[in-house]
Amino acid sequence: MLSKSGIGYGPDPDAVYPNEAIKSICFIKNVITRANIEVGEYTYYHDEDGAERFEEHVTHHYDFIGDKLIIGKFCAIARGIEFIMNGANHRMKSVSAYPFNIMGGGWETAVPALADLPLKGDTVVGNDVWIGQNVTVMPGVTIGDGVIIAANSVITKDVKPYYITGGNPARLIRQRFDDDLINYLLELRWWDWPSEKISDHMDTLCSGDLALIKKVI
Repeated sequence: MLSKSGIGYGPDPDAVYPNEAIKSICFIKNVITRANIEVGEYTYYHDEDGAERFEEHVTHHYDFIGDKLIIGKFCAIARGIEFIMNGANHRMKSVSAYPFNIMGGGWETAVPALADLPLKGDTVVGNDVWIGQNVTVMPGVTIGDGVIIAANSVITKDVKPYYITGGNPARLIRQRFDDDLINYLLELRWWDWPSEKISDHMDTLCSGDLALIKKVI
């Protein structure tokens, strides 16, 4: 059966590879094994060297710390991504920031308490976010819905929905749309629609004629 746009109702969201002919793209939620990573449907990672190894790009992620990486639906994540989690942090208020305890040789007793570490909470990526190549996301950052992140950026602060950001450290470049349209899209939450409705409105979702969006959807 075809949608109103004359296309099918999309790939199987439970498939590892949405297109079996393109093994460099995988749906992340179907390859993760860690309970502290949550990913929404249709979000993909693109990497010719092994898209299914996405978890290798989430570093310093330890269960005892308790932080999560939460990624929404319909995100496009390019190769070279690195999510640095809170386990990368060292003590900063002590005389030395050196991690003596992991070196052994009798230094094991110098284990820092979690309260001594600069923990910044969960790292959250919204829905319909496009992340370019070789981006690094620091711990505890929240990236809003509809954000675009330029290649080679380092994200150290929260990014508002529907902003374009880039650089090292990343700075806000501009809004993608005006405030009214952004608020409308945040209320619309098209990414929560069933695949049939998304397919029926595919032409509008892919249109650059923003003036017509509110009239069509």
